[in-house]
Amino acid sequence: MSPYKISSFLVLLLFYINTLVPSEGVNLAASDLADKLKLSPSAAAGDVVNSPVFKPAVNSLFSLNLLSFPEDLEISNYCIELLKIFGQRYVTYVDCLVLAARPVKVCQNCFSSYGSLTEIYQNISSDQMGPGNVSCRDSLLRSDRLMLVYLLNANLDDIWEKSNCHNCITEGFQSLTNDTLYFMSTVNQTLSCFEKYQHGNKTELCTDCKSTYRGLNELYGRMEQNQTMCIDIEDSMNMTRRLWSKNFNCSFPREETVPVIAVSSFMLFLPIIFYLSSFLHSEQKKRKLIHPKRAKSYASLMNIQDKLS
Repeated sequence: MSPYKISSFLVLLLFYINTLVPSEGVNLAASDLADKLKLSPSAAAGDVVNSPVFKPAVNSLFSLNLLSFPEDLEISNYCIELLKIFGQRYVTYVDCLVLAARPVKVCQNCFSSYGSLTEIYQNISSDQMGPGNVSCRDSLLRSDRLMLVYLLNANLDDIWEKSNCHNCITEGFQSLTNDTLYFMSTVNQTLSCFEKYQHGNKTELCTDCKSTYRGLNELYGRMEQNQTMCIDIEDSMNMTRRLWSKNFNCSFPREETVPVIAVSSFMLFLPIIFYLSSFLHSEQKKRKLIHPKRAKSYASLMNIQDKLS
């Protein structure tokens, strides 16, 4: 090999070695960092904190290990205790709602837990001062944009209002109203009659349970008219009607529907009666209008004949 070729080969070899050295150094540094992260995450985090890239300000007002706000911004122990009690009662009421979802018994099963939740929320939202002249309304309800405590309570209040539970529960959340208790008793009587015959002859069920079921329907109609119903009563009545009509294929006898058919027929014939009476009345008016004209023309004709004669 000639000296020129040897020198060219050496130059290329040196150039190739120089290009490899920096990349290997980077790879080694990256692998070392990965090994550090695998072996000790805390040590790696310490390296990141101590690195020149991420360095907290030495004279910063709040350090990274901040555990509490200044005393004037902290919530009092009294308010924290109220918040804990609110959370416990909130969970109790929500658990009751879930279990009472089907069949719907949210009013009769959960009115006590809702009353307890309402009581603690009134304490939180009250203007009255607690121990140490502390009011928790601003610190727990209005201290942030979300107002989480207020929002949670409002959602449960909305469920209570939409269920119309106030129609079935006495004031102070003491017990069910007398009307509600009587309706539930009537429903139980009807269901007991259904259970007595449901495995036997369905014709006997429709006959023997007819009076009880009809009384339940009449009671439901009165409560609906007086607006003393809640969602529990509506749901129990709908389920009872479904059993009567669909499961047992029962219906009231035809003679009981005669008044309904008669009223419906009368309503259908009302337009015919109206137009017929209008037509007869208009014909009578025409006759009254034509008769005086004939009489007048006859009188004028007689006068002309008298003059000619």
